[in-house]
Order: sequence, then structure tokens, then C-alpha cells
Amino acid sequence: MPAMGGGEVFHKLRGLDPNVKVLLCSGYSIQGEADRLIGMGASGFIQKPFSLRSLGQSINDIVGSEP
Repeated sequence: MPAMGGGEVFHKLRGLDPNVKVLLCSGYSIQGEADRLIGMGASGFIQKPFSLRSLGQSINDIVGSEP
């Protein structure tokens, strides 16, 4: 994203709603920034490239989970 990174977006969303569910998506592995954000409460991670089926399953897993 040109204006801000994923970490900044995550923190802004959490500032608006501490219970927001966030699915991280990256072409990089979960190690690093994504792993740190998962530790801070991000709901899940999906690595690019992904199929629509795996994206749908990830969203379903997160939406169907407790807050």
C-alpha cells in the first residue's frame, strides 16, 4: 500500500474497534511483521498466492470464531 503499511493499518483499525477481526495477507512468509501482528491480536494470516477457496475458508474461520 503506498500510503501506509499493513502494521499501521492494523493499529488504526484496532484503535477504531479493539475487537475488529483482521486477516493479514502477504506475499512474504508469516515470519516477521505478520507473526508480530498475530501476536498482537490479528485474527489470521493467508499467504499469497492463494485460491478463492482458501481465502473463503480463512474468512469463514475468522468470522465464525469468538471475538
